[in-house]
Parts: sequence; C-alpha cells; structure tokens
Amino acid sequence: MATPKFWRKIHDRLYTVYGDCVCPLKHETPFQLMAAVMLSAQCRDDRVNAVTENLFAVAPDAAAMAGLPVEKIEMIIHPCGLSQNKSRHLKAAAEMIVREFNGQLPSALDKLVRLPGIGRKSANVLLGNAFSTPGFPVDTHVKRLLNRIGVVESDDPEVIERENNRKVPPELWTNFSHLLIRHGREVCHARKPECDECMLSDLCKFHNRHKSSSSLKNS
Repeated sequence: MATPKFWRKIHDRLYTVYGDCVCPLKHETPFQLMAAVMLSAQCRDDRVNAVTENLFAVAPDAAAMAGLPVEKIEMIIHPCGLSQNKSRHLKAAAEMIVREFNGQLPSALDKLVRLPGIGRKSANVLLGNAFSTPGFPVDTHVKRLLNRIGVVESDDPEVIERENNRKVPPELWTNFSHLLIRHGREVCHARKPECDECMLSDLCKFHNRHKSSSSLKNS
C-alpha cells in the first residue's frame, strides 16, 4: 500500500499547479450549497449556477423552499435534469431541516446523511465547503485518479475515503479532493488521459504500465 509520504507527494504536486481551490457552486449559505450540490448530480456546474440564481431568488432558505409546491421547484430546476427526483429531495430536505434543525443545515455528517438526497459524498462536500470541517468527497474523478495512480484498488467510495483519511492530514482533505477533481477534468480524462501533460505521470501505475506496453510493441 502507498505510504503517507507518497500520498503527500501526489497532493503537493497537484497543489503546485492548482493551489487553493474553491467550490465552483455559487452559494451564500450552507443551505444554498446543499441545494446546489443536489442539483449538480449529472449536471455541469455552470448550468447549476444559472439555475440556482433563479431558485434562490424565490427560495433562499429552508423555510422558503419547504413552502414552495414541489411542482414549482421542479419547473425552476428543470434545466438541471432529473428534475422530478431532485425537486422531491429538495422539498423533503428543506421540510426536515425546518422540522428537526430549526431551519439551519446541520453541521455533523451523521445528521447530513439523514437528509433526503444527501449521501456521504455530498455530506463531505458540505462539511469541507460550508462548515470548514475536514471532509474528503469521493466523486468519479477522485475514484478514477486514485485508482489509476495506484494508491487504491477499489470502486467503493467509502473504502477510498477511509484510505485517504488514514494517509493524508485532515486539514488537506477538502482541497485535495478539489485538486483531484480539477486534474481529472483538465488532464486525466476518463477516455483519453493526457499523460504527456501530467505532473503525476512518473508516479502513476496506469501511465507506467502503458509506457512499458508501448516500449515492448516498438522493440
């Protein structure tokens, strides 16, 4: 298994290029970030931001969202896709926040994952970006990169999260996830990774395996 020193080397090289990242989803409150995170499933961040501008104009907080008919929510968020499910989750989560948490988004993971539409990945996004509490969200980019590099061998987000949390200092978790996501979007693409442009190529099992295969073919 990769050592903490090796994990830190991955982080530090990414940090040298991308630095301190910020959440690309526009929000002014933890509740608004929760709503944006829900809408971001299978939807680009720029589209989410365009939709939430309209959504938060009429429902800026949990009480206002809970008071909207689900049909109204669905109409507003339709451009984000999966609007029927997302609208139901938004309204149900808002109602639960009003009913059980005095209208304020809870700041503990065990309470966040109780909210409709919020899984562990989304809860970790909220911990790190809304409450400045260490959290390591594992999305498809994070999973792909860490498996390609070879520091994990699992498709289970919780297994990957636990391994990161064992090897990386908590104060780096949130930004490390952002760094991996950005690198996955810009360089280490799912279908055609740009290995020649990657600052991690010498550390990456995927790259070194394919480089060896190419050398054998050309020999």
